[in-house]
Amino acid sequence: MSKITDNLVLVQQRISKALTDAGRAENDTQLLAVSKTKPAEFIREAHAAGQRCFGENYLQEAVEKQQQLADLDIEWHYIGPIQSNKTRAIAEHFAWVHSVDRAKVARRLSEQRPDGLPPLNICLQVNVDKEESKSGVFLEDLPTLLSDIKDLPGIRIRGLMAIPAPTDDFEQQRQSFAKLHTALLELQAQSPHMDTLSMGMSGDLEAAIAAGSTIVRIGTDIFGARS
Repeated sequence: MSKITDNLVLVQQRISKALTDAGRAENDTQLLAVSKTKPAEFIREAHAAGQRCFGENYLQEAVEKQQQLADLDIEWHYIGPIQSNKTRAIAEHFAWVHSVDRAKVARRLSEQRPDGLPPLNICLQVNVDKEESKSGVFLEDLPTLLSDIKDLPGIRIRGLMAIPAPTDDFEQQRQSFAKLHTALLELQAQSPHMDTLSMGMSGDLEAAIAAGSTIVRIGTDIFGARS
């Protein structure tokens, strides 16, 4: 087996153990392989090992890889910051967007989603620990944002995404993720179809799964450190 294949096996084992430890079902959490800055051949290798969902942060790089890998059945997720002038290309080239934190961006994605494609799956990015350096809506502003955009055509609001403040303490990690889980449960009262918590990366996936994550975004532990 290749190194990437080996790494995928190890990450899936971590996910399975974390789900078991949390008393959750075996397939409750999906692996999103974060392939930003990695070459298309790495993605092809991971695909050959069974991985189908890939996350990208940089639009131009992602579109180039999509063209190189057009022969593969890949579900592409956009997980990077969104500039208003990039929304059309994002709406045209991705199945999921994890990083919507403004109504203006959601409206543009809605208007620019091509008619021939299924609705674009959207996660609202939350700045769960109110870090100045991070994008995302604050928890208390989530209901207003959701109310403003939940009926837009062409998009489907699926859930929430967050990148909590970094810490190696499992309980602190879990508490930050638990805030997002609580927020999702509260929002489901007005949007019952919301079912997704995109949270957890290489260093904290166990805490994220313990707190209810349904998608973990793993890059380094699959493809190696970014150069």
